[in-house]
This record gives sequence, structure tokens and C-alpha cells, in this order.
Amino acid sequence: MTKISILGCGWLGLPLAKALIGNGFSVNGSTTSIDKIGLLENAGITTFLIEIGENEINGDVDQFLDQSQVLIINIPPKLRGNSTENFVSKIQNILPFIEKSGIKKVLFVSSTSVYSDEDKVVTEETIPNPDTESGKQLLECENLLQENSHFETTILRFGGLIGEDRHPIYFLAGRSNIENPDAPINLIHQEDCIGIILKIIESNCWQETFNAVAPFHPSREEYYSKKAKNYNLEPPIFTHSKPSIGKTILSDKLEIVLKYQFKKGSL
Repeated sequence: MTKISILGCGWLGLPLAKALIGNGFSVNGSTTSIDKIGLLENAGITTFLIEIGENEINGDVDQFLDQSQVLIINIPPKLRGNSTENFVSKIQNILPFIEKSGIKKVLFVSSTSVYSDEDKVVTEETIPNPDTESGKQLLECENLLQENSHFETTILRFGGLIGEDRHPIYFLAGRSNIENPDAPINLIHQEDCIGIILKIIESNCWQETFNAVAPFHPSREEYYSKKAKNYNLEPPIFTHSKPSIGKTILSDKLEIVLKYQFKKGSL
């Protein structure tokens, strides 16, 4: 039975682990919260309490990686607001552990924030030019991993993550003066995130880079106004005082190379 280690069993990692177990894989999973150990173990995950810091790692990383063929790195950088962590240092700290383990394949969950926010269509051929600190650090981590000769890395650049319990409309509802009304949305549903990761592993598709965004790009104003109505929330009010700027991210490569079909294509 193929064993997979998932670094970060949170909003995406936990349901991903359940899906992998349902598909016959054995899963090691990590969490930083002692309160979540029972939840993960009840799902059939061999659970490890691991904290990746900028200067040190707490937890038994060697055992977490032991006998696994694939490592999924799913720990987003904490770089919003006033947070200024060095995410690159965290990834650098775990590299020696991966190198001395039996891991031969790594899947790194990245973000479309590695692309600058411009009025253009973005594919995997577009040269990344991040304009946020998070995007800059993610891109550096992508390169660190893909250039490492000890293992093969596939990069998965997700758009905005949504799911049954997570949607930007809850944050935007009732707010006013929201900019970029005509910019396109670039979102992906949790169900497709999991489906794509399963497809990469099943297809043995490594040393690749994929954008992962649903092929559905209405304007922000159109989409969020409709969602507010659907959820019986106060609609957000957009401002047209400045021109809208926003990229359209294509995931055609996923559909061509992996033959992946989006389950939640219209969100």
C-alpha cells in the first residue's frame, strides 16, 4: 500500500487525507494543534504533532516521513496583515529531512499569487512576477523544491479556495466601496482541489507546474452580487471610481495533460 505524508491537515489537508484513505492509500498527517489529534486519528490518519518554525522544527519529522513515497506540503504562509514570517526558512528547514527520507515525490500547494495582478490571461507559460510578499516567498519555495535533485516536485497553484463552509461573500457582504468590480474571479472549490491532487498522484505526474482555477470567470461584481442573493446576505457595493485590474487564470493544462474534468466548474 502506498503511503503518503500530508504536512498540514487543516481545511484542505483533512478532507484530502480522507479521500486518499478512501482510495486505498495509507496516510501520515501532521497538525500543529494537540486538540486536533483525536479528529485526525478518528479519520484513520496516523497523526503527528509537528510545528515547522523559521529556526527549528518541533516533532518527529523522520517518523512522519518514514516509508512514505509522496509528501504533500500544504502549509500556507502566514503573511497577511502585520504577519511577517519567513516562509522560505520554514521550507528550507524541512528540506534535509526530505532528502534523507525515502520520499521521491513532492507535491507543493502554492498559489496563483505568484503571478502579478495585471489585465491579462495567465497560463503556466506566463513568467511569475509576484507583487505580494506571500507570492514572492511562495515562488522562491517553488524554485527551491523543483531544483532539488533528491526528489521530483509538482507545483499546484490554486486560485481562491472556496467550499461549503468557506466563501469570500461572507467577508464581502454588506461592505461598500469595494474596488475592481469588473475584474474576473479566479476561484476553485475544495472538491476540485482534492480531485486534482488525486489525479496527479494516480497519473504519476511529477516535475510539473499546474494552475488550478475553475474555468469560470464572471466579474467580481456580477458573481458576488449573485452569491449574496443566493445566501440571503446584504449585497456588497462596488465602486467604479477607478478602472478594474485583474488577471484571468487558465487551467487548460490540467484538462489537457491530466485529462481532469472540473466537478464544480460553475461555482
